[in-house]
Amino acid sequence: MKTKLAGMAALAVLGAGSAHAQSSVTIYGLIDATISTQNNADKNGSRLTGISTAWFSGNRIGFKGNEDLGGGLSAIFKLEAEYVVGTGEMDTPGVLFNRDSWVGLQDKKTFGQVTLGRQNTLARDFAQVYGDAYGSKAIGYSEGGFTNNNNFKQMIFYAGSATGTRYDNGLVWKKVFDNGLVAGVGYQFGEVAGSINSGSTKSFALGYNGSNYVVSGFYNEANTNNKLNATTEKHKSYSLGGSYIFGITRLNAGYFHYTAEQGVLGKRTDNAWTVSAKFTPQGVMDYEVGYQVMRATNAAYSADGSGTLNAYTDASTATATGSGKKTTVYGSMFYHLSKRTELYVAADYMKLTDGYRVSSANGFMNQTQLGVGMRTRF
Repeated sequence: MKTKLAGMAALAVLGAGSAHAQSSVTIYGLIDATISTQNNADKNGSRLTGISTAWFSGNRIGFKGNEDLGGGLSAIFKLEAEYVVGTGEMDTPGVLFNRDSWVGLQDKKTFGQVTLGRQNTLARDFAQVYGDAYGSKAIGYSEGGFTNNNNFKQMIFYAGSATGTRYDNGLVWKKVFDNGLVAGVGYQFGEVAGSINSGSTKSFALGYNGSNYVVSGFYNEANTNNKLNATTEKHKSYSLGGSYIFGITRLNAGYFHYTAEQGVLGKRTDNAWTVSAKFTPQGVMDYEVGYQVMRATNAAYSADGSGTLNAYTDASTATATGSGKKTTVYGSMFYHLSKRTELYVAADYMKLTDGYRVSSANGFMNQTQLGVGMRTRF
């Protein structure tokens, strides 16, 4: 259960003259433990079975707060750290709040919400409603995500930035209008003296929350290679998709287009699309299925040649490229023990063709994964 801590110190500072002010801090968390097995786990095609990185949700503990400043205006913040459930290690060594570290202002009736710090990319929040079968039902002020670690966590990289699928040094504005329209602008500061564009990201997004459907899209542009006087690589992507709910079924579909300048290696172009569905019959079970295709042309390989670089990755050290297609089909079942705790089983099959390689498949043309797990929230 989420724990509410009264902000007594803040109220004391404000004094008796600010009787309208109220503060709250929420401590929360999530634990997702997965036992998985996959084939082609090394260059010999061996099978790997064990406690893997959580499939569906990054394990986290966090703090979020809200202070009522009066007149509908609130000060908000969020600090969120991710850890590895199997060992207790930090997910990102040396970085405490690797998921979120931001502060902002919110007034839903007027300007909406502005946040500053490490946070989800704007494109990620607007694409998660259709990017796989597990996104939220509507676009809002809260951050959203894709699945955490599996072969169908792929589309998220097209919604990235110069620092991955989260902004470092990010500034984000969002507004949910009364008529259902949702708008957002995101900017990531590159933090390079004398070069305002190096390491920066610019994003624009629009969406609409209907009574039983959502339509959403974004345009995203980033400059990698965060060094002064270095050759800056420009990455661009746009996407359009949505979801539709009828009865116990929610259908999701989306398209992603991505291009990257790769220096002497030339231009990379990706086209990808996805369809998925979630079924929620009455009772304690729900079911998800999905299918996605990623087609890359002239995509840079990692420096060691082990795999195709994800979108928005700096390709300055790459020496070779390849083209191909990656197709993934997946499914899952959840058994809900309560509103906070559930058991699940999930599987995916990934097929690689035309020279498309990923490091997780170790050069093989396919890989199958199966996982069972438990997820609980507090």
